[in-house]
Amino acid sequence: MTSINLRILKTLIVIDILLIIISLIFFDIKVIYNTQIGFISATLVMIASMIGYRRMVNTRVEHNVITYDDSKDVIDKLEDPYDLYSEDIIEEEKDLVEVVKEERKKLKEGRTLYQTLKDTKAALSAYRLGAYAVLVLGFLYLNRHGLLHIPSYILALSIPPMIIVIVLMMNKENHSQD
Repeated sequence: MTSINLRILKTLIVIDILLIIISLIFFDIKVIYNTQIGFISATLVMIASMIGYRRMVNTRVEHNVITYDDSKDVIDKLEDPYDLYSEDIIEEEKDLVEVVKEERKKLKEGRTLYQTLKDTKAALSAYRLGAYAVLVLGFLYLNRHGLLHIPSYILALSIPPMIIVIVLMMNKENHSQD
């Protein structure tokens, strides 16, 4: 486990313990159920997403798949996103009817199932699907048993993403100062 992952895990555990203590002191058992189910399920979703994207990136690096085009700088991409004013493009004289036919053909072809699955590998990973199942089942459990307290549940769902972003930003700032 890398140091940043360990730092994220430790921070999540400390915040969860603080959340339990605050819920015990100031609120009833209903809020504790909501905060714990919300916090744990949101944490699982975030961790599963990170694992899925890390695996996808590592696979692309292993197979030398480059999806970023360095040929244009950022300002050119913003000012001319469709490359209309590029000097490198040689304009060919084409008949309008011919161009329309080509574009219709491209639209009809669409995307193949393989292309769609290749692009959604990280979104459809078993980790993420399992984490979302825990999230949905936790919500349904709380709702079914009359324990659902929306404010505490929503608060608990929002804490793990904020923690992970803050820890990653602090890590980035520490690396940039070195």
